[in-house]
Amino acid sequence: MSDHQKRIAGEAAAERVEAGMVVGLGTGSTAAWFVKALAARGLAGLRCVPTSEATADLARELGLTLSSLEDSPRIDLTVDGADEIGPGLALIKGGGAALLREKLVWEASERCIVIADAAKVVKTLGAFALPIEVVAFGHKTTGNRIADVLLDHDIQMPARVRVADRGLVRTDGGNLIYDAACKAIHEPARLADDLKLITGVVEHGLFLDLADEAIVGTDAGVEVIGP
Repeated sequence: MSDHQKRIAGEAAAERVEAGMVVGLGTGSTAAWFVKALAARGLAGLRCVPTSEATADLARELGLTLSSLEDSPRIDLTVDGADEIGPGLALIKGGGAALLREKLVWEASERCIVIADAAKVVKTLGAFALPIEVVAFGHKTTGNRIADVLLDHDIQMPARVRVADRGLVRTDGGNLIYDAACKAIHEPARLADDLKLITGVVEHGLFLDLADEAIVGTDAGVEVIGP
């Protein structure tokens, strides 16, 4: 049922878009439903800023007009998925390895809506491994520094570099992803600050104080959650 939940969340979010807006397009399976629903509405004058090459390809195929942060530095609304939605709309994102571009687009947006299926709503962040984007140069040293920070937060497992069949996973920006199996993140804001202080860490998947509302698909329909 998760595909149905993702679809109705994406379709509900597409109804929030008005003609002439600059819209940030998220990345991932749920965001793809939003992109499809947005294109189907045929709104005039839309400019869309994608958060990944995959989303850009989908939007282009569907006939949406693409823009960039350089050409559209002020975004009216961004709609994107999440890997976890915690209390206060604190999020973990980055399962699709687009977290840096996603966060750049989110922070340039007047309003951000997160869309998800019901299973993504959690009481405590951390069951989903936290993605951390790092530069490739010296990444093992950076990984050791990340492990030290995690230990300071009582997280025993070191982060592991993400690997796929083709080798190390690289982001659209050429960086690597380390995934931290936190299990539970009790102080998300402190962990976010500590990770950003590590030389070599480009960005992390904690999206805090960025989402204005969540649209969650459930078996009973759509539920809207405020901050």
